[in-house]
Amino acid sequence: MTDPTALAHFDELHSEHADPWDVDRRWYERRRRQVALALLPREVMGRTFEPGCSIGALTEQLAPRSSTLLAWDASRPAVELARRRVERFPHVQVEQGAIPVAWPEGTFDLVVLSELGYYLSEVELGQALDATARSLGEGGTFLAVHWRHVADDFRLPGGDAVHAAIHAHGAFARTAGYADADVRAETFTVGG
Repeated sequence: MTDPTALAHFDELHSEHADPWDVDRRWYERRRRQVALALLPREVMGRTFEPGCSIGALTEQLAPRSSTLLAWDASRPAVELARRRVERFPHVQVEQGAIPVAWPEGTFDLVVLSELGYYLSEVELGQALDATARSLGEGGTFLAVHWRHVADDFRLPGGDAVHAAIHAHGAFARTAGYADADVRAETFTVGG
């Protein structure tokens, strides 16, 4: 995410509300995480990257499913909350960072794009998908999970647009999926 106004928006959201999307109480949020975790093909996924981790609700659940886990968020207040949430997991690192401007080095066994794709522009999403394809190791999994509705601060028209871009990208082969009126979750691997 390169738009300074958008970055400031997330800092403001997290400064005003410790849990701006009510991820710990709303049934949709809890169910989305359960669906996402159920789609993972292995119990322990190895080296995991989760950009856009917000306050770390999914990060906390990915921790036992990952050998190492790197979680990023563009918002400093969100990073601080996520760090506190996962401090009991020594193999989890939470840092401030925004994709696609930056991307961590190395390869990953799992890259998670959850509730983030529609906050990117079409160009930025394409860059993030390119980086995902480059950084997935052999047999690696790309997990994409998004709300299927639209919000005022989205830069793309909902989760279906994000998943359509993933399918159109050409680097990914779908391995599993789930969709209902509210959520769309899919896993992919690189190639076919």
